[in-house]
Amino acid sequence: MNETRRDYSIVQQARERALPLPRVGDGDFYIPDLCRVRSVFMLVVTGELLSLVLAVVQADERWIEWNYFGLLSLFVQWTLLTSAAGICLLRRWLARQTVPLATAIVVLIVLFDVLVFSLFADGIINPAQSDRPWQGVAKNLLLSLLITLMVLRYFYLQFQWQQQQEAEMQARLTALQARIHPHFLFNSMNTIASLISVNPERAEDAVLDLSELFRASLRADDRLIPLASELDLCRRYLAIEQLRLGDRLSLDWQIEEGLDQQAIPPLTLQPLVENAIYHGIQPRPEGGIVRIEAYRKGESVYLMVQNPRPTEDQRTHQGNRMALANIQSRLQALFGEPAILKHSHQNDIYTVTMRLPWQKTGDRRNPAGKR
Repeated sequence: MNETRRDYSIVQQARERALPLPRVGDGDFYIPDLCRVRSVFMLVVTGELLSLVLAVVQADERWIEWNYFGLLSLFVQWTLLTSAAGICLLRRWLARQTVPLATAIVVLIVLFDVLVFSLFADGIINPAQSDRPWQGVAKNLLLSLLITLMVLRYFYLQFQWQQQQEAEMQARLTALQARIHPHFLFNSMNTIASLISVNPERAEDAVLDLSELFRASLRADDRLIPLASELDLCRRYLAIEQLRLGDRLSLDWQIEEGLDQQAIPPLTLQPLVENAIYHGIQPRPEGGIVRIEAYRKGESVYLMVQNPRPTEDQRTHQGNRMALANIQSRLQALFGEPAILKHSHQNDIYTVTMRLPWQKTGDRRNPAGKR
């Protein structure tokens, strides 16, 4: 019951730390950046489709009035592009306003553009109604108002959905990270207690290493940290386990240079090392070697943890692979398909391999191609 309550409170705290609901004043505008090439392309295509529909509706005898379509297309594209340019130039200022005020200003920009170009072009597009220019202008303004409000509503709903998805992912990542509880807690405390009387300095170092490990497991602010920090955490963990296992534990580090700043989710490699000790070294009376390797190949970075497999009669427990599933979920959420976690065993050697996309901490690119 206590464990269930603790897990529930972890999820609640994670949701409280997640991103808030979308507000324009938060520095993120619900209207996409219309300065981008893709946005301009979508505007042009949408404008052409709208002009085509209106030209088909306007035609009396034929399927489409091509002369009308050409003039209307020119009018629509000119209005769309100039309105987009105005919104793009004012985007930073609009982002500091409230949602209703920013929406009203955007609508006024579009209507002003439509009014100006309608007065200029109505006589050319609708020569038969040149004696009633304001009727055509009013129709253009009404149609533009309705279309603009529908498009802005779509942008706002899409923005809310994206913010909700990101908030849920952040809460999920935080909960997954916070659920990592090292198996060696009680063994470590017993080891430290036995060292206090015979080697207090070493016991103090072990306490510091243990506190650093739990500080890392409770830290939920950082999605990605440098690989050097994760390796340092592994060394602290192994230093504690070496106090308990002694000569039964041997280490083989094979870390390629230049990978210190490789981005990795916190507490990703350390649980793999912990599993290697718990399931590979501890059940074997003779112990064994844990090999930790990191190298880069092309645009990917590979991390590998190897340990000997105990025989059937030496195994005291079966792993449920919760740590592997946890890490796999976090990698997929942060990196997407480029990140892979797999395990294999050959010649009584168990190997876990992790593949990450080459990315330095602080790099703002999104490896998963999301959001």
